[in-house]
Amino acid sequence: MKWKPTEFVVSSSEEFENMVMDKDFRISKSIVDGIFANLKTTKTHVHLLSVIIEEENSIFDITIERKHFAETLEENLPYYVREEKYEDCQRIADTINELKKSNISDILSQITPKK
Repeated sequence: MKWKPTEFVVSSSEEFENMVMDKDFRISKSIVDGIFANLKTTKTHVHLLSVIIEEENSIFDITIERKHFAETLEENLPYYVREEKYEDCQRIADTINELKKSNISDILSQITPKK
């Protein structure tokens, strides 16, 4: 199934800012789900969220570069711990390790002379 970014409909930008400040788990879950859904993609940028602000009649799209997948998962892991989603925590940790391992392999292959 193709990934569809999560949409958050809020009345004002302040409402979404409050969701972020309050560490609303739905935001974290949407980010993590989006990364998991796009692990195999070749896209450089992945669209994770759309924030629809009714008062301003505007939409803000939140994207992530593939190279930031691991660090973004690390940033969101504490929210999963707080929510006691331990199976998901393990999956996130495993994915972080795989991403970092593959990133090092990519870097080494680029700087190692070809035989």
